[in-house]
Amino acid sequence: MTQRSDVAAIIDHTLLKPEATGEQVAALIAQGAELGTFSVCVSPNQLPVEVPEGLKVATVCGFPSGAHATSVKAAEAADSVAKGADEVDMVVNLKQVKEHDYDAVEADVRAVKEAVGEKLLKVIIESAALNDEEIVAVCEASERAGADFVKTSTGFHPAGGASVHAVELMRATVGDRLGVKASGGIRDAATALAMIEAGASRLGVSASVAILEGLED
Repeated sequence: MTQRSDVAAIIDHTLLKPEATGEQVAALIAQGAELGTFSVCVSPNQLPVEVPEGLKVATVCGFPSGAHATSVKAAEAADSVAKGADEVDMVVNLKQVKEHDYDAVEADVRAVKEAVGEKLLKVIIESAALNDEEIVAVCEASERAGADFVKTSTGFHPAGGASVHAVELMRATVGDRLGVKASGGIRDAATALAMIEAGASRLGVSASVAILEGLED
């Protein structure tokens, strides 16, 4: 997958800065439509938004810390879906992950999945803050809970964003049963292609223009 249109078709064109304005989100949507991205990903406070046909709307939940009560995450996800979100990217409870309480992780994810219903749920595991065993275990818990995707990063954690190693490990864990989204620190075509080669089936990026400019039609 090296053609610009193929890569664009798996991009969640993202603007999650808390100070983002409605005008900036409108520009993001227009740009996403022009680039041919899969979706635009915006904060819940931006919903609802109008998008052209064919462009999906993604949002985040329990973002960026994941340290919200499960009931709050579920309510936030349900509200976002009611306001037109096609996909929800939730952050896991990292306390539970670090304490290796994977039953609690599974319950947290399951509650949000039940809230979004038929809509697609991605689980942000914040892979740079985890060791390999934790990455595997949280991916397994997410799959048991009914998640559709596992995702590397919020892009806001000081530990860092996506890595090829994390994407490879996540893909090895979930096989072809779930999607794998690489997000956080992907700012050029070479990095994007490396993530795809490692097994990413979706990319969450704000630097979509720069990435796609580095690819051929």
